Amino acid sequence: MAIDKTKNTQVLVTFPNELLKKVEDYWHKKSLKNRNEAIRELIIKGLEKESESN
Repeated sequence: MAIDKTKNTQVLVTFPNELLKKVEDYWHKKSLKNRNEAIRELIIKGLEKESESN
C-alpha cells in the first residue's frame, strides 16, 4: 500500500530504548497493526489530553 504523500509526511524520530519498550508494550497490549500505529495513537491521545487541560 503506497503512502499518499499529499496527506502524509514521514518523520525520522529517535527514541530512548526505555520509551520505545513502553511504546512496543502498548502496541502489543492494544493489538495494533504496527508500531507506527501505536505511536500515532499515543500522540493523538496526548494531544487530546493537552487540549482538554487548556
